[in-house]
Amino acid sequence: MEDSIDRHLARWRGKAPFDERVEAIVSRMQFLVKHLAHTKEAALAEVGMQDFEFETLHRLVARGGAATPSELAGDLMLSPAGMTGRLDTLERARLVRRIRSTEDRRRVDVEITPRGHDLWMEAMTIRAEVEASMVSALAPADQELLDGLLKRLLLKAESGR
Repeated sequence: MEDSIDRHLARWRGKAPFDERVEAIVSRMQFLVKHLAHTKEAALAEVGMQDFEFETLHRLVARGGAATPSELAGDLMLSPAGMTGRLDTLERARLVRRIRSTEDRRRVDVEITPRGHDLWMEAMTIRAEVEASMVSALAPADQELLDGLLKRLLLKAESGR
C-alpha cells in the first residue's frame, strides 16, 4: 500500500541528494507530527478552547493545579507581561483564578478552576482517543518496538551528537 511519502520520494528520486530511507523516516515523522497538531486543534475547537488556553491549563495541571505566574511564564517561555495578559484572559473566562497569599501580599498564585479543569480534561480525552486510534494500527509488540526506536532517535537528537 502506498502512502503520501512514497509519492513524495518518487517525485524527488534522482533530483535531490538524499538517502531515501532517511528521507522516508524523517518525512513520515514530520507528517505524523502535523497530523497530531491538527488533531489537537480539532479537539480544542470541539471544546471551544484556544491553544494558549490549553497550554496554560496543561502546565497548571502538571504542577498540581496551582503555580506562580513566574513559574508558568518559565514553563511556557513567556515574558512576565505576556503571562499577565494570558492570565487576564483565562481569569475572565473563569478557567483560572489568582489567589493572593495571606502571608505575603506580594505573592500571587494561579489556580485552575473546576471549570478550567473540566474543559482541559474534555480536550485531553478527545486527544487521547484520536491518538490511541492512530497508534492502534500497530500491534502492542510493534507499539513497544516503535516507542523504543523513537526513544533512541530522541536520545541521539537531545545529546547533540
